[in-house]
Amino acid sequence: MSEKDTKSKRNFSTKFLILAVVFALAAGLLAGTSGSNLIVEAASRVGLKIPVMASDSPDFSDARSIYYMLKSKYNGDISNEKLKAYLNKGVAAAAEDPYTEYYTEQEARELEKDLDGTIGGGIGAELGMRNNKPTVVRPLKDSPAEKAGLKAGDIILAVNNKATANMSIEDIVRMVRGEVGTTAKITIRRGSERMDISVKREEITSPDIETQIKNEIGIIKLSRFGTDSAAKVRAAAEDMKHQNVKGVILDLRGNGGGYLQTGIDVAGVWLNDKDVVSEKGKSNNPKTLKSGKQAILNGMPTVVLIDSSSASASEIVAGALKDHQAATLIGEKSFGKGSVQEMIDLPKGDMLKVTVANWYTPKGKNISKEGIEPDKKVELSSDDINNNRDPQLDAAVDYLQK
Repeated sequence: MSEKDTKSKRNFSTKFLILAVVFALAAGLLAGTSGSNLIVEAASRVGLKIPVMASDSPDFSDARSIYYMLKSKYNGDISNEKLKAYLNKGVAAAAEDPYTEYYTEQEARELEKDLDGTIGGGIGAELGMRNNKPTVVRPLKDSPAEKAGLKAGDIILAVNNKATANMSIEDIVRMVRGEVGTTAKITIRRGSERMDISVKREEITSPDIETQIKNEIGIIKLSRFGTDSAAKVRAAAEDMKHQNVKGVILDLRGNGGGYLQTGIDVAGVWLNDKDVVSEKGKSNNPKTLKSGKQAILNGMPTVVLIDSSSASASEIVAGALKDHQAATLIGEKSFGKGSVQEMIDLPKGDMLKVTVANWYTPKGKNISKEGIEPDKKVELSSDDINNNRDPQLDAAVDYLQK
């Protein structure tokens, strides 16, 4: 699940502070000091207050000792760049928050590509966690994955002989991707059978929005909340309204999120000057974000389709439309990601993604770990997908035609 829920904050003060922190940590590791004074001084120079007391200072002496032991004993070379990257990743991991992460420059570029839909060399399959197992959610139509025989419901055991156990779905996706023309060997379990499927990578571009009109019902399939996704949804909504559709389906299945503001703008296609989401961070003072005043589909009968891969901004939109009774939710319980991340640019292209707040629906529900329950539960099996059946979409169309 690739997700970035607020637009990057690019300013000199933040970069200066982060650079000072990195230098201070490096000093603590290699010179035996905590670097607290450097952090406080750097913060004060840019008008920021960081409460670092002596008791808060981390002790990096063990890490320093391990570093020197490795340099002395290890039968091989240790990359200073990798050492720095793992140090930074370890500091972020200490938050014990799955959404607070440090990204190297290359990883940051991949994250940006995910939001833009420019995948590059890939196999054309949507992957996700199902029952805590990395699973093929669906191969894209006419994709290398589909042609090679991958099917919805296939559990991914290994990629190029590297086991996927205990790996995040993001790390698995990175292994699956590669240079166009190269081959990815995907080891899967299908039922009780284990098999290897080789897939030749091709240039993959994933559209963020697909639309159609079926039986006088407008269908908007939104795959991510990119920078211009809301404008595309609004344009599609205007076109459908001009064609006098009886209702609209917003399909958020498999949508892992994206920009928070895009989610608010999408909700604003249905909600006219309404609360969409409230953020509550360290200050514990809620900040309520509202929709605009140009709800082109205000009052339009609407169904939102969700499933276990609908997360973050998808849940913001689904929760807001449900709480304001602007839509009926059909499908399966959503993923349950009720926190907001900020992307901070670091020197040389690195990034820090950090959880800065929890978010709540207009009625005050935080959906972390709980997810959003649909008004009408309809399951979609891998057998349905592989046989080109979609009972969830069918249920939404039937509901709007009554």
